[in-house]
Amino acid sequence: MMKQQSLPPYTAFANDQEIASGDLREVARQTKLAIDRNTDAAILIFDNATSQQVEIDFRGTVKQVVGRIPEVQIEKSTDAAPATRGPGRPKLGVVSREVSLLPRHWDWLNSQRGGASVTLRRLVEEAKRASAATDQTRQALESIDRFMRVMAGNLPGYEEAARWLYRKDRSTFESIIAAWPTDIRKHLQQLADHISWNTE
Repeated sequence: MMKQQSLPPYTAFANDQEIASGDLREVARQTKLAIDRNTDAAILIFDNATSQQVEIDFRGTVKQVVGRIPEVQIEKSTDAAPATRGPGRPKLGVVSREVSLLPRHWDWLNSQRGGASVTLRRLVEEAKRASAATDQTRQALESIDRFMRVMAGNLPGYEEAARWLYRKDRSTFESIIAAWPTDIRKHLQQLADHISWNTE
């Protein structure tokens, strides 16, 4: 069974030690204090949902650093470019985009109750529900892999750990990372709680 223990939204590391974990403003505050104590530390901040790195401007005072982070929502770094909004009904959250189908597909969609758009939305929602667990595991695997490449890419056993990660063998994976720095290993184990590991 997949555990549903939630991680704090963000975690910051100085070299291989965790220095802060929580919402972005609190992480920024604690990280700025750590930087002021040790200006030589290599600082990395991760979005724990994706393990993407988050950039923060640490110039100025703690108050100035925290004040530059938006109240409601911060912009997270992603691999994909933002989608271009086209015509549609944006107030309802509906965005129109081109869909290419064969004529027989359009004929079937148009024959369904509610027409093509309603049917496509229903099919997408059904597919999302059916693949929810698989998608969550895939995203968790990608997040762990991304974090490992950055924080453990030079550690002994990294490539082997990555192989067993994608085989979803938690016991072997954790035995390989057992000698890694404590905070890196702990963070990986927390991320690992969101994977449906093989039980055989």
